[in-house]
Amino acid sequence: MRKLSRRQKRVGELIHQELSTLLQQEARDPRLAEVTITEVEVSPDLRQAQVYVSALGNAEEILRALASASGYLRRQLAERLSLRFVPEVSFRWDRSLERGQRILELLHGLEGDRQDE
Repeated sequence: MRKLSRRQKRVGELIHQELSTLLQQEARDPRLAEVTITEVEVSPDLRQAQVYVSALGNAEEILRALASASGYLRRQLAERLSLRFVPEVSFRWDRSLERGQRILELLHGLEGDRQDE
């Protein structure tokens, strides 16, 4: 994992906050109503932002909806953030919640095996 500069972290946090607000309050697409932004990674030149999301529902469908809304979301970010350049935003599915759930299931299974013995 690469070390992020303070500027990258700060820009990532700003984008995270504003996109979360936009999706919760202004998204008209019902597929985006329950989307949670888990992380934003900004490139060193601040030109690209990878936004990691999770939600209940079909990942492919949600990512398609986000991709189609990305132009609108970027324009809204440009209006709300005082940045010289607003990064291109791309969305990625965050699988960490799925992995965490799987680990919990495995641990519960081990716990059940112990009780059976």
